[in-house]
Amino acid sequence: MDLHPRYARAIDAVSELLSKLRIEWAFVGGVARAAWLGGVVESGSVDVVALMQPQQKSQVAMMASNRGFRVDRDEVDSTEELDLIPLHFADVRIHVLVASNALYAHMINAAQVVNALRVASREDLALLLTLGEDRDGVRELTSAADFDRVRYNETLAAIGLRELVR
Repeated sequence: MDLHPRYARAIDAVSELLSKLRIEWAFVGGVARAAWLGGVVESGSVDVVALMQPQQKSQVAMMASNRGFRVDRDEVDSTEELDLIPLHFADVRIHVLVASNALYAHMINAAQVVNALRVASREDLALLLTLGEDRDGVRELTSAADFDRVRYNETLAAIGLRELVR
């Protein structure tokens, strides 16, 4: 895994921000994919799922603005219903998704440290990549010897995707 310096700084800043607020989180998306499968993180957004109460969203935005992040209040207001906190660190876009259901809470609890980053587990990342139609990523993750196929299939069935169970 290779992080472009500006992405490494943004990832460190997000980790520090959420740790200071004592919020549990896990990186998902391209950062998690690169942690598990290798590759370069040099474009796109940094995506994080964070376990918090809805009232903590404004606290995250306020503290982020005091810690070098750019916070656009109009953008935050427009994403209120999405349970998303959009942030920017330098020119890197960051999406903090509020874990608003049991699936996301479970994902955070099952997160693992890979390449010094707290990321979604193989199984949870495979689920996210399945939803994002990243067949190559899913194939690589599910072929790992330590991949928990039973857990993955149970999650697929639980969210109504039984037709994808193998």
